[in-house]
Amino acid sequence: MPSLPRLSGVHPILYAFYGPDGALDRAALERQVDVCLAAGCDGIALLGLVTEVFRLSTQERLDLVGWAAARIAGRVPLMATVAEVSVHGQLDFIAEAKARGADWVVLQPPPGKGASEREILRFLGGVADRSPLPVGVQNNPLNMDVSVSNDALLALHRNHPNIRFMKAEGPAVSVGAFAREAAKTCDVFAGHGGIEWPTNLRSGCQGLIPAPELVDAQVAIWRLWSAGEHDRAEALHRAILPVVVFMSRSLPLLIAYGKRLMAMRMGWPEVHPRLPDTAVTPFGMEELARFADLLGPLGTEPGAPLSPTLRRLAGFA
Repeated sequence: MPSLPRLSGVHPILYAFYGPDGALDRAALERQVDVCLAAGCDGIALLGLVTEVFRLSTQERLDLVGWAAARIAGRVPLMATVAEVSVHGQLDFIAEAKARGADWVVLQPPPGKGASEREILRFLGGVADRSPLPVGVQNNPLNMDVSVSNDALLALHRNHPNIRFMKAEGPAVSVGAFAREAAKTCDVFAGHGGIEWPTNLRSGCQGLIPAPELVDAQVAIWRLWSAGEHDRAEALHRAILPVVVFMSRSLPLLIAYGKRLMAMRMGWPEVHPRLPDTAVTPFGMEELARFADLLGPLGTEPGAPLSPTLRRLAGFA
């Protein structure tokens, strides 16, 4: 593979929105792209757990890649997670995703308990070696049935040079040593909504792949940190942390409430779930309205400031 620039910064992973008929809503996807780019994101991701990949057909997933790539128009890199369960299926999907505009692909350990770690590594390495796009690997022991050890991830990267980045999700104390070692030659991203974002940065991570509803604040944290303003970055993180915790209690709650908070912030009129879906409660919606007031709207004009309330809570002038 040719030399590529190192990845870093905030790469939000977009939600799948649906119309009243249950079909994917292209306009809602495009609005998410617009507000994320306006917030200054460094890349955009698709088709992970947040995108409800488990509810999408292969054709729908490829449609999302094509729609997002067309809207991004090369302004930032586009990552697409691969969900097929065989090596050949993953390679076929990667080839089609590339044709539709993806720049990177993210692999996950194949589903199905019982496979040994060695078999999982052979699977991931076999895909990476034959992929026409640079590859990242996601390891999420908290939300996925199958995962591998940090030592195995390091070996995977050393043995398969097309693996260019890792999304290492879990408590920062458990991935810190891995991040510091891997970051010497590989881009390491955190996840879990940025619940430990400054701690992840101290541990060696170069970026974050979160859900998009806090993209403006998380980009601001990244830029403050990169400029050496660590105290201000920490203050802003503390200000949004209650929202992150609310969204991070479980994946079904994140999809149910996070998507609705994103809709509130980007001015989308209604959220139509694809059933079965976690039901929201009146109290939960009251909390979302409070969070939306705290955070303010997500606009499509570049450089929109953080809301006055959020700036006050973070101690900014």
